Amino acid sequence: MIFCANFSGIDATLVEVESFIDRKSVLRGIDIVGMGDTAVKESEKRVKSALKSNGFDFMKGRITVDLSPADVKKSGSHYDLPIALSILSATGDLNDKEVFAMGELSLDGRVRSARGVLPAVLKLKETGFMGMVVIPKENEEEAAVVGLDNVFSIETLREAVELINGLKVFESLRKVKINSSEDFDVDMRDVRGQEFAKRALEIAAAGGHNILMVGPPGSGKTMLAKRIPTILPKMELDEILETSKIYSVAGYPGLVLRRPFRSPHHTASVASIVGGGANARPGEISLAHNGVLFMDELTEFRKDVLEALREPLEEGKITVARARSVAVYPARFMFVGAMNPCSCVEIDDEGECICSESERIKYTRKISGPIMDRIDIHIRVRRMNFSEYKKRSLGETSDSIRNRVAAARSVQKTRGILNANIPHRDLEKFVKIDTESEKLLEKFSDRMKISGRGIDKILRVARTIADLDSSDRVLKKHVLEAIQYRAVSF
Repeated sequence: MIFCANFSGIDATLVEVESFIDRKSVLRGIDIVGMGDTAVKESEKRVKSALKSNGFDFMKGRITVDLSPADVKKSGSHYDLPIALSILSATGDLNDKEVFAMGELSLDGRVRSARGVLPAVLKLKETGFMGMVVIPKENEEEAAVVGLDNVFSIETLREAVELINGLKVFESLRKVKINSSEDFDVDMRDVRGQEFAKRALEIAAAGGHNILMVGPPGSGKTMLAKRIPTILPKMELDEILETSKIYSVAGYPGLVLRRPFRSPHHTASVASIVGGGANARPGEISLAHNGVLFMDELTEFRKDVLEALREPLEEGKITVARARSVAVYPARFMFVGAMNPCSCVEIDDEGECICSESERIKYTRKISGPIMDRIDIHIRVRRMNFSEYKKRSLGETSDSIRNRVAAARSVQKTRGILNANIPHRDLEKFVKIDTESEKLLEKFSDRMKISGRGIDKILRVARTIADLDSSDRVLKKHVLEAIQYRAVSF
């Protein structure tokens, strides 16, 4: 009995692959049924060529291959290997064993990598699958981390047959110990000056808050953003597995050992950002899960792309609906945006340029109010002057900042939730402020016309500042600092 996997989001379900040979039929060929997409249908040609190239006489009638359950859409080229093995089982060339297999076949019988191996093997572990698991050699790193002792990697169709028939001894994959990676080519100490911006980024990293940097060209917004991963805590095992599952389903074999940093170009489409396409693949927001999504030149992105971020920024997930399937992908990322205050290149720190007031308003209004409301921290990044440029002294290292960030996150871990994700109903439980701070917040929100969501954001940021200050209580100074990260007007 041969099994394979189908995917809904990053979750795998088992698919049974059966073959029947009508030996009385004068027609010769392979029919694949079970709602397969184009890649599955084209599997017929790859499988036929691979079987012939490896010397198997399988064309003894009309072959029907069924992918069950038949009412669920199947997609992907990873069905090639299980289809070939199922046919060989029907012809008697393969021992009757319970086998799970994945892999795309080349025309000469080589087994290429398959997407989704990690979530598939995790599913097998969850269900207690006792049969033999056969995967491509290129995917053995991600499969080995699960720790099953019945997983084997192969390079060719011939090797798969020898393994299952016991004609050759293969060693099962040994469980590997994984550690998150800390190798970075950049460091926060490379950034001269910009102490206010670096403080804001530290707070954002500590609480997982979204942040928007507004400043003239050349002020260092991109340089700062690219160093955010260096101050984020190392990934824990569950984060590595969850993120690696997304990358596996997206077609990137191997393990993701450090927090992702995704920086899509402003010409990107909605499907490439939020996910979708014919097979509902994960997009940039899901590939940034547990890491950073950096959108430089934010105002240059298409409006529909920016508006599509509303749900993931609020819910931490994205639902991709298609006619025959619905996929839900995780999308809990730290959003970092960067934009100029206007379209003018010649601009100073005070914002003086050739643009009129109406032109500035028109430029900044490309970012809608609902999107701005979902960003916790808004800061201005000023241009560095020549004296700062000439400074030889380096700033604080990323490791030093990361230690404070990690300490603040460990406090949040005891509460069971990251500050940026505290739901509204639990804010009073985690963020208790005194009467004076409450009046201060009320005055500010009335003057700046802050929404209820915006007030929640300020309180969450204040909680993070208190955690960085090793304070159980949220004090007035913490609220004051949180307010200044919301006071940028456009």
